[in-house]
Amino acid sequence: MSDVLNKMKTRRSIRKYKPDAVPQELLDQIIEAGLYAASARGCQSTIIIQVTDEKLRDEIVKMNCEIGGWEEGFDPFYGAPAMLIALAKKDWPNRVYDGSLVMGNMMLAAHELGLGSCWIHRAKEEFETQWGKDLLKSLGIEEDYEGIGHCALGFIDGEYPETPERKENRVFYVR
Repeated sequence: MSDVLNKMKTRRSIRKYKPDAVPQELLDQIIEAGLYAASARGCQSTIIIQVTDEKLRDEIVKMNCEIGGWEEGFDPFYGAPAMLIALAKKDWPNRVYDGSLVMGNMMLAAHELGLGSCWIHRAKEEFETQWGKDLLKSLGIEEDYEGIGHCALGFIDGEYPETPERKENRVFYVR
């Protein structure tokens, strides 16, 4: 089996990270993988925001908790020291699909590079707030974007999860 197929089969969502910073060269490779994801009509309407600044990370954690309805002190990013946020142009009809492909590529790249990753939701709701719109403006992003997902990233704290058996009867053949 090819290494790519093996990585696809063995990647798991990680929910416990070491606090160690992720080197920028690894983040750059993961971002590059996201930028090379397939996109409808080759539009490439998805952008990626890297967050490694602890203060901004903590603001996003707090907002994500509020949206998710969790108690203060819970970290829906499981201590990941880095996150990559995928957003897509709001007026692009394939934004969710294109952004999902970016997220998948980034998570597979992280696995290939020995990092853990987990897709964290509520980016859509975060960037619908004034806070989210202001963050985009502070980065020089003027167009309307919809948050697709956060890719939590970091070094795994503990054992890598086993790959569970696949459920049966999920493929149907028409020949």
